[in-house]
Amino acid sequence: MATASSVRPLPLAGIRVLDLTTFLSGPSATQLLADLGADVVKIEPAVGDSSRSIPPHFLGEDSAYYLANNRNKRSVVLDLKHPEGLDIALRLIGASDVVIENFRPGVCERLGIDKHAVTTDRPELVWASISGFGQVGPHQSRPAYDMIVQAMSGVMSLTGHPGQPAARLGVPAGDVVAGMYAVIGVLSALVSRAGTGVGRIVDVSMLDSQLSQLSYQSVYAMMSGQVPGRQGAGHDSIPTYRSFLGSDGAEFVVTANTQAMWERLCIAIEEPRLPLDPRFLDQSLRLQHKHELWRLLEKAFAEHPAAEWVSRLIEQQVPCAPIRDVAEALDDARASGRGMVIELNDGSHSFEAVATPILFEDSEIPPLRYPPRLGEQTREVLGEVLSLTPEECDRLVRSGAVFQSDTCSDPLSAQHRSVD
Repeated sequence: MATASSVRPLPLAGIRVLDLTTFLSGPSATQLLADLGADVVKIEPAVGDSSRSIPPHFLGEDSAYYLANNRNKRSVVLDLKHPEGLDIALRLIGASDVVIENFRPGVCERLGIDKHAVTTDRPELVWASISGFGQVGPHQSRPAYDMIVQAMSGVMSLTGHPGQPAARLGVPAGDVVAGMYAVIGVLSALVSRAGTGVGRIVDVSMLDSQLSQLSYQSVYAMMSGQVPGRQGAGHDSIPTYRSFLGSDGAEFVVTANTQAMWERLCIAIEEPRLPLDPRFLDQSLRLQHKHELWRLLEKAFAEHPAAEWVSRLIEQQVPCAPIRDVAEALDDARASGRGMVIELNDGSHSFEAVATPILFEDSEIPPLRYPPRLGEQTREVLGEVLSLTPEECDRLVRSGAVFQSDTCSDPLSAQHRSVD
């Protein structure tokens, strides 16, 4: 841990991000930037980010879905169809380092915000667009959500058990991965700008992002001409990389990737001579005879409870783990000392969330800003960033160009992320 004298600000301190995103891919990206120290100003319409109303769980007026992806931000409500609302948005763009939006291609321009025009006026600006299918291409105008790109990318075709219908991944990888790639693009552009003084326009497609997650499966398919199918609980290359059942019906995973791990696995199941079987001498042979191997392993693992097998395998230095449910995983994270479960509190409500998994030994532990209420910081931002007077803000509110919530306070959570 850093000493008090060596503590430095978070890496993105001093960077302002204007967040024109909604739902998940964009908000997950801007929350990550906020957690890294950026000042994220979230622009919302009068009805708010559509994720605020997603059932079934709510805290106050906001959904758990919204709360999970919008901490450490400030909310400003603008009517972009109102001339003065649009003018305020353009002025905020002029005062920002980064703009992130996830409208369908062409929507920003129809609203009167042309990224090419604003980046021509301010060449140092970094602009990131997240969309379903990218800014160019045959599908660019189509709407897309997580499940759409999981389906179109081939990811869903790999998910589920052989002979069963395709399954959506249990996490919103189509959204979150696109958000992460957008952050990588933004950070790369900021590094480039530090040397050249010129920003970049970043184009991230959710579909492209999911295609990138195919990893070796895409190369396998292109190299072999064979289409991979449902992966179930196993692996296309390593037969000793899959889940199994103990005698108690509990599931656990074994990832014996190397020859040495395979031999130690055989010791754990009390079959030390199994590696000498001609069918299982090396990885290629084990893959060729995987169904025979699985029957042997399944029979052995059915003799003892899963927890006992996990203990035995760890003792033999064979990577393995129980399959936990979400509640169990979160309990383990709370006990880990890595600060991955955080609490946010606004004085009226509190909830726990999962932190950003990036730690800096020499950086300050930042206070956590509770996800903003709709329009909570409109006056604050307009005064601080654009130097508008209270009277000017009053007039804009009366005109309908902007909206300020009744709750104007901006408390910081008393809970800090810490690492033991």
